[in-house]
Amino acid sequence: MTDITSTMTKRTPTRSLLPSATARQSLRKRRMFKDGASRWGITIAGFGVVAALAMIFVYLFYEVAPILKGASVTPLSSYDIPVSDAPTENIFIERYEELGVQYSLDGQATFFELDDGEIRAQIPLNLPEGSAITSYANAEFVNGYTAHGLNNGQVKVVRHAYDLSFPDGQRYITPKLEFPMGEDALVLDEQGQAIELLAIESVVRGRTGTMIAGVTADKRLLLSSFISRENLMTGAVTVTSNTYELPSIPGEPVKLLLDKTLRSLFVADSAGKIHYYDVSQPQNARLVASEDVGNPITAMEFLVGTVSLVVGTESGELSQWFLVRDEDNNYNLTRIRDFDGHGAAITAIAPEYNRKGFVVADAAGQIGVHYGTSSRTLYLDTFTEQPIAKVALSPFNGRIAALDTTGQVHVAELWNEHPQLSFAAMWNKVWYEGRADPEYIWQSSSASDEFESKFSLIPLSVGTLKAAFYAMLFAMPLAIAGAIYTAYFMTPKLRGLVKPSIEIMEALPTVILGFLAGLWLAPFTEDHLPAIFSILFLLPVLMLCFAFVWCRLIPEGLRKRVPEGWEAVLLVPLIIGFVWLSVAVSPSVEVWLFNGSARQWMTDVGINYEQRNALIVGIAMGFAVIPTIFSIAEDAVFTVPRHLTQGSLALGATRWQTVVGVVLPTASPGIFSAVMMGFGRAVGETMIVLMATGNTPVINFNIFEGMRTLSANIAVELPETAVGSSHFRVLFLAALVLLALTFVVNTIAEIVRQRLRTRYSNL
Repeated sequence: MTDITSTMTKRTPTRSLLPSATARQSLRKRRMFKDGASRWGITIAGFGVVAALAMIFVYLFYEVAPILKGASVTPLSSYDIPVSDAPTENIFIERYEELGVQYSLDGQATFFELDDGEIRAQIPLNLPEGSAITSYANAEFVNGYTAHGLNNGQVKVVRHAYDLSFPDGQRYITPKLEFPMGEDALVLDEQGQAIELLAIESVVRGRTGTMIAGVTADKRLLLSSFISRENLMTGAVTVTSNTYELPSIPGEPVKLLLDKTLRSLFVADSAGKIHYYDVSQPQNARLVASEDVGNPITAMEFLVGTVSLVVGTESGELSQWFLVRDEDNNYNLTRIRDFDGHGAAITAIAPEYNRKGFVVADAAGQIGVHYGTSSRTLYLDTFTEQPIAKVALSPFNGRIAALDTTGQVHVAELWNEHPQLSFAAMWNKVWYEGRADPEYIWQSSSASDEFESKFSLIPLSVGTLKAAFYAMLFAMPLAIAGAIYTAYFMTPKLRGLVKPSIEIMEALPTVILGFLAGLWLAPFTEDHLPAIFSILFLLPVLMLCFAFVWCRLIPEGLRKRVPEGWEAVLLVPLIIGFVWLSVAVSPSVEVWLFNGSARQWMTDVGINYEQRNALIVGIAMGFAVIPTIFSIAEDAVFTVPRHLTQGSLALGATRWQTVVGVVLPTASPGIFSAVMMGFGRAVGETMIVLMATGNTPVINFNIFEGMRTLSANIAVELPETAVGSSHFRVLFLAALVLLALTFVVNTIAEIVRQRLRTRYSNL
């Protein structure tokens, strides 16, 4: 008994289940190390994301920064004009910026080294014996035609040109003069009066057509039309001409200009007026209108393309004018824009050869670099202490040569890479040549050499917002309503099928959606417009009617046979049947209501319909955005604490009242985040809008017209633009605008989300 008792009372030693103090301390250290490593890792990763985003901004701004830079002029050399014993008519620079050309009143063209003034060649103009030059004019600088009016009523037309050779592998330029209208001088005035003012323009249309206008010593205004033909075998040039006397202007003419279409003649007078003649039919030429500049005109030249006039006055004012067509199809000479004044009389204007820019010289020795489209004055500073009489600009805008009144030539290097870009040109309305009013236009290229680039970002920004708006208009109701129903009303088993099925849609490549939208949905919608609008507007009504019938008219016993949360399955055949029925009766509806074609009916009532439009984009992009919004919103609704909903139901609220009063306010931060994520996805979408729209940069919110978005524009045009060009820079600016837009929207969304979260966190 004693043994048994002792055995029973004897306790077997057991090992403690708690770790020792040393083990606990080691475990605590490992936990602290992991916590610290995680904290630092997450912090570094967060700062890395911020740094990466900042670097993207920095890189984009680095590419855009040259746009903000103005022009710079760096003096290179000064020397005496090669021919100083005869007045200079004009000076030019050849394309390689090695040689300059001086036309002087002694009847010769002098080609000289641009760096130091050393004469390369002197070529006579071969003037008629006994004649002398009394006036000078040049055609558009691109073709190099110059006209020299003589004291016997004749005009000598010459063109400076160059031959290239490469002896010993080095480029050598050999200057020459060509006589496109023949060696003989042209007769402008049969009476033999001296030509005091002159204008010339030439155009090649199978045969060379040249028009010359002149003012004689007895103040008659003459206009001659010349047609030249060159014999291919002998090289001989035959010229035929017709001369007409035009109505004289009231004032004293000081400058004549002819446009390259040979339809318009502009005459500036000493009183500060510009007189516009319609010379499209020289035999019936007439004075159309006269416009007052406001001050005596001292210089007037065409910009490239001979559409715009740049006018300089005695007071230093600079303005741009061109013809504007009115509602009655009449042209009116209109003052379009003004540039920064020089403060001294404008003495010379040299337009650029391939852009709408120009260089201006004045009586105070200043040089100004201006640009028409962007209305920018890029440079204005003193160039020499003496008044400048002539100024020349090289064909590629790299050199400026100015001749002052003392006979000194001053040569400078010009940097002027992006004059056509400015805040005003990209974000405000601009009055472009040939337009009736200022407009927002994006047109980056053209087949014309004198094309006026149009870089307004407003059409692209509006197109981006338009595409996102219609996509969100389609996606938000479906995604949010579906998320609420799936998370709160649907059974777990059905939710397990629906939620993954919708989320897997996000893996569908957007290029496939764009392909289907452009090649199938767009033609289908055009052919079945009544069906599409029936589905969009009547299908929700049908679903509400079904819900009313189910709740109010179906016997309760029959309703209870359908498990709670599976009611939505009953809608599937109803939806399929209604869609089929809408498509089937669509042709009949078109016949009954739209005279056989809804598309034609819309056109007849003034509604412009394009096959690839915002409706197509909204549907296609909506399908791309729905999974994003649905997934985030559904998680937000599903994670609402159950004690809140159960408490609401316990207090007597219905399930719908609980959703509206408890679930939605609590889940609102998550739902708002879902909407903003979807909006960011829609704003940045490229392939769908690229393939499902006409990519037309128009400004409207018409659902039946297309658009061009910032992202699609970058994708289309960036591969084809020249690196470093203005077009290249403005595309990077578009990318910067797109990034800034999404950054600002997401920042505002995060602020709103945090405030919503704080507001409803006490529930």
